[in-house]
Amino acid sequence: MARRGTAYFAQKLAELTDAELSGPTLLAGWSRRHLVAHVGYNAAALCRLMDWAATGQETPMYESTEQRGREIEEGATLSAAALRNLFDHTVARLDQKWRHLPEAAWSAEVRTAQGRVVPASETCWLRTREVWIHAVDLDNGARFGDLPDPVLESLLDDIVGMWRKKELALGLVLQVVGRPMVAVHDDSSPQTTVTGDLAGVVRWAAGRGDIGIDVVGAVTEPPRWL
Repeated sequence: MARRGTAYFAQKLAELTDAELSGPTLLAGWSRRHLVAHVGYNAAALCRLMDWAATGQETPMYESTEQRGREIEEGATLSAAALRNLFDHTVARLDQKWRHLPEAAWSAEVRTAQGRVVPASETCWLRTREVWIHAVDLDNGARFGDLPDPVLESLLDDIVGMWRKKELALGLVLQVVGRPMVAVHDDSSPQTTVTGDLAGVVRWAAGRGDIGIDVVGAVTEPPRWL
């Protein structure tokens, strides 16, 4: 799914002209240049986690939040050709790291940018989440409805799990049509219900709009999950 999502992002990127790379995205304050730089450098950061898993020597994804931000800002100033090359090169590097990681190293513990300690195998999901969501954020025709159901289901589990961990979204109930209702917190009284198809509910939960859903209750915007 990570490779399939990468191909989908690459397709949407290829459809953009060089001039269109300076256009806006669905993320406030970020141009497409910022987003492509971010996705490219994310792959490079995951390569560092792969090195950590393979060698046992700690190599964090980023030196600091500030360094991560500077990297993206500087990447956004690259020429269009260099920006596209950054994406292609880092994607190829990450895929090579995955292909050659020893079997035993997949269970080695590494730390994400959010400080979570996870097995190296988690990098596959981290990248899957990254490329599929940000393909939509490019605002070039990609839709949550294009995401495979297994990705949407995993995203919803991820988002709800984050809300539970952070004790957010109290009283929020998610109702995907044709599926069991999900109360974010079983011990809180229902206050808001969000109803729609799987893609619509995940889009809303991920903070990408309320197209095709029905929100009844006090909450109109989802809490942040990352």
